[in-house]
Amino acid sequence: MAILTCAILASTTLARPPATQPAKPAWRNLFDGKSLKGWEASDFAGHADPLVENGTIVLPFGEALTGVTYTGELPKVNYEVELDAKRVDGADFFCGLTFPVNDTFASLIVGGWGGAVCGISSLDGQDAARNETKSARRFVANKWYHIRLRVLPDKLQAWIDKEKIIDASTRGRKITTRPEINAGKPLGIASYQTTAALRNIRIRALPAEADAAKPARKS
Repeated sequence: MAILTCAILASTTLARPPATQPAKPAWRNLFDGKSLKGWEASDFAGHADPLVENGTIVLPFGEALTGVTYTGELPKVNYEVELDAKRVDGADFFCGLTFPVNDTFASLIVGGWGGAVCGISSLDGQDAARNETKSARRFVANKWYHIRLRVLPDKLQAWIDKEKIIDASTRGRKITTRPEINAGKPLGIASYQTTAALRNIRIRALPAEADAAKPARKS
């Protein structure tokens, strides 16, 4: 009888369906590869006119900043944005990604201050060249770079290709943009005296980390 009972229990266990895994957050494309639908030219002084060419958004060389601003709905926290960007011509930043952080905004600068500096503008009044998120790297002209930004309630993270370049705590800190890039709010991508190309722009919401981070209670 004991053997029969064990066999029944074993078969019941084997027949139990596997636990379902939580669905991964879905990406939402922000650029259709054919038009500027959902985007408008950022109202920077002396900007050039963005255009769509060969499946990319081109930001032509302007007097200073040229960019596009997204006009659709956006999350304010617990989300990721990613895109591919390249510097076609010029020697300054080819991706200035301005984004919401709760009720304020910041910018991820890629290739600024002469072409090499990356970082967040601004934390506690210090821009990307002057706070701890600053790093420098060489960018090759006409090479695509994959850029990913993660916005969490108390942290900003960013990657270029597979390398994490930013992992900054924002708890208790003042987060702002530099005034000259404000026309890119709430979500915008700009270049500075540089022709840039952008593609594969998309966004996804993330589960609230606060709940996931709570330790399980002991019964």
